[in-house]
Amino acid sequence: MNPPPSNHQPLAERLRPKTLAEVVGQQQLLGEGMALRLAFESGQPHSCILWGPPGTGKTTIARLMADAFDAQFINIGAVLGGVKDIREAVEKAQLAQQQGRRTIVFVDEVHRFNKSQQDAFLPHVESGLFTFIGATTENPSFEVNSALLSRAAVYVLQPLSNADLEQIIARALAAKALPEIEKDAVERLIAFADGDARRLLNTLETLAVAATQEKLDQITDVWLLKVLGERLRRYDKGGEQFYDTISALHKSVRGSDPDAALYWLVRMLDGGADPRYLARRMVRMASEDIGLADPRALRLALDAAEVYERLGTPEGELALAECVVYLAVAAKSNAIYKAFNEAKAFVKQDGTRPVPMHLRNAPTKLMKQLDYGKGYRYAHDEDGGFAAGERYLPDGMAAPGFYRPVERGLEIRIADKLRQLKILNNQSN
Repeated sequence: MNPPPSNHQPLAERLRPKTLAEVVGQQQLLGEGMALRLAFESGQPHSCILWGPPGTGKTTIARLMADAFDAQFINIGAVLGGVKDIREAVEKAQLAQQQGRRTIVFVDEVHRFNKSQQDAFLPHVESGLFTFIGATTENPSFEVNSALLSRAAVYVLQPLSNADLEQIIARALAAKALPEIEKDAVERLIAFADGDARRLLNTLETLAVAATQEKLDQITDVWLLKVLGERLRRYDKGGEQFYDTISALHKSVRGSDPDAALYWLVRMLDGGADPRYLARRMVRMASEDIGLADPRALRLALDAAEVYERLGTPEGELALAECVVYLAVAAKSNAIYKAFNEAKAFVKQDGTRPVPMHLRNAPTKLMKQLDYGKGYRYAHDEDGGFAAGERYLPDGMAAPGFYRPVERGLEIRIADKLRQLKILNNQSN
């Protein structure tokens, strides 16, 4: 039985859905005939991973699943939780099992648990002691152990749409949680929330307190800007200005202007862009615009992303700033980017050419009898570690010349080496 609403409860708790029908958004999972809806209706809970951005309803869905199956709900936060919390959850589940009751163990931010902590759930999931539900904002393919992942269904949650967020505001107004809101203010709040229901509800609560203190009958856009100030997003993440700004950042890096790159990075951070998104874009820049002219750039971009994950905001943002300046001043080459795209286009239109016999693997006696691998020259046994004249492309295929290094950075030396190898190949013919 849920306790009656209390004015002292946070707004997010007061408006938290009590049934599936009250859930806003995620109809691709919860609509009639959809996967998660069918799981609720099956009468049998199953372990799953809920993957999606913050404020999309992961905790709410887990709680509703516990209610649907009349199961004990145990919430473990991976940020502060550890082996002790897992052990206590097991003990509570064992006690509930003795009383004939199911248990759902919900692990928020499961990607923050290390391998041994995630492994601790496995025997109990397999024995059926409890149903495991993990919530993560990160790709579970990389952040959740394969053994645990193989025993759980993965459900992908999407950011809430503008219509979804408007519905949440309407519910808050219907609950008399805050005064009426001017249309322009509603639109600004929705843009600020950026698909995150929790951010929207927390903001509405802040506004409700301030409006009560000032005895306002209506929240206007002008007042909203005054109260929230710099907290308000300067652009909608899904809108044109967002993509214009990330374009300006990328082009400033490509154009080797560290001041401009740093300016656009800070503009985006100040505007509320997700630093993880910016980190991913910098990894892309390192591959697309720098490549082998300076291979350190890619490693630095990955390191910056990891530093941000460890430190968060604001400390981790300094690593992003260091990275974007390095990317801007690094030697530039799009040779890898162009070569990859050319190779993709070629393979897409070309037929499936057989692998030459001398390049095939011959792990069995039969394969050796069929001349698999016959005539292959082991490069390490050749002068200079290079088998001059050996061919590695399919028979009859001309050298396509996908990769053309530029005369900048490390690619100057790579180009020199390729020219020398070409001379050796020509001399061997």
